[in-house]
Amino acid sequence: MNRHTLHRTVIWALVAGCCLVAAPLAAQETAAKAQSVGDFVAGIYGLVSAKGGSLPDWDKVRACFLREAVVVLRTGRTATTVFSLDGFIKDFVDFYDRPFKRGNVALVPKDSGFGEKVLAMKTWEYGDMAHVLVLYEAHITGAPMAPQQGVDSWLLVRRDGRWLIAAVTNEIVTPERPIPPELRGGK
Repeated sequence: MNRHTLHRTVIWALVAGCCLVAAPLAAQETAAKAQSVGDFVAGIYGLVSAKGGSLPDWDKVRACFLREAVVVLRTGRTATTVFSLDGFIKDFVDFYDRPFKRGNVALVPKDSGFGEKVLAMKTWEYGDMAHVLVLYEAHITGAPMAPQQGVDSWLLVRRDGRWLIAAVTNEIVTPERPIPPELRGGK
């Protein structure tokens, strides 16, 4: 190998080495900066959804919340329940194990599957806090009824460069409580 070829080989090795080190770091920084508060919240709906025969990764769900987060969910026509983070996760675990009967059909979400998807979203950020309103749809796979629509209100804080959920409240869409104007018309 002559001196010119050796020199060129060394330069290409240095350039390639720099790219191998810099590319993953740049990708990580871009991914961290690129995730908007809306993308973060939309991802929660995917995390709590699962195909039949599998369950969500509850540790991943838990990691999206502050330990002290407050969750207030509609649990009946006229009732709401306040949950701690652990209580919220337990309620979801119980939901996946509970059989749902409609007519002659009985389904268990952990066996048939369950999914939530975002239909519309409105976000607001100010410094290290954010508020996100979401119109979502939830459905037990194979259930004969139409998906249930609801509205979630998420309060978030940014800690160490990442969003975490501080609180979430939930309401179900009904004829008496139609979709709010802020969420009509899609994402």
